[in-house]
Amino acid sequence: MCRWMAYSGDPILAEDLLFRPVHSIIDQSLHSRLGATTTNGDGFGIGWYGEADGPAVFKSIDPAWNDQNLREIAGRIRTPLLFAHIRASTGTPIQRSNCHPFRHGRWLWMHNGAIRDFHRVKRELLMAVDPSLFPDIEGSTDSELLFFLALTFGLTDDPFDGVARAVGLVERVGRDNGVDYPMQGTVATTDGQSVWVFRYSSETQSRSLYFSTAVSTLRQLHPDIEMLQGLGEETRLVVSEPLGDLPGAWNEIPESSAGVIRPGADEIRPFQPLLP
Repeated sequence: MCRWMAYSGDPILAEDLLFRPVHSIIDQSLHSRLGATTTNGDGFGIGWYGEADGPAVFKSIDPAWNDQNLREIAGRIRTPLLFAHIRASTGTPIQRSNCHPFRHGRWLWMHNGAIRDFHRVKRELLMAVDPSLFPDIEGSTDSELLFFLALTFGLTDDPFDGVARAVGLVERVGRDNGVDYPMQGTVATTDGQSVWVFRYSSETQSRSLYFSTAVSTLRQLHPDIEMLQGLGEETRLVVSEPLGDLPGAWNEIPESSAGVIRPGADEIRPFQPLLP
């Protein structure tokens, strides 16, 4: 399994998010506390939005803790929206095209979890991808295939509905092939403006997922912490596990839930798969 982080807010240096927190995503690559595996060393990736039209991605099959290129560019990237992912393979090869986040047009996608018994259901799920999208699949992971199923079922028009229909298909195909609990995972996706997140598993025992408390509330709780004074009101983080132990800073996203981070009011709602 994997660990991931999504940031949305005022432009910030990537190194401030990737390296400086006490339990940063880089620290988690070696010392995960809540993941299925302690070490996540099967590659990493970051995706971010800047002045260009659409997101940029940087990926490597090297362990995140030992990649000097990542340290070099993290101090040069300033962005209002950053995805970061460290990978622990569930069986597919360790290669750049299998590292998250995945990109299509303006959209980014990352996933922690698995489509169970993927080898048994892979062909049927691949054949459900829209033919116009199929040539753009680059890797061999269940995570990227789930992304393209969501795109097929309308992710770009209604992310909640597109992901629900993709997961619904995974569950139907899995159970038709004798898989008791076909879907496990947490997902983040973005169009560069809003961030949608999902926590769901067929057995209702999903991987961990947390969101940060509103900055205004944290300032009231911890008026002596100078760092909080520099964060904008719209600052939000969603993480596989907390980046530190500051009391009141983190809130668990409920089981079988989906949410959206956007300017103004954020939202968390129940999530249930839909048959496409």
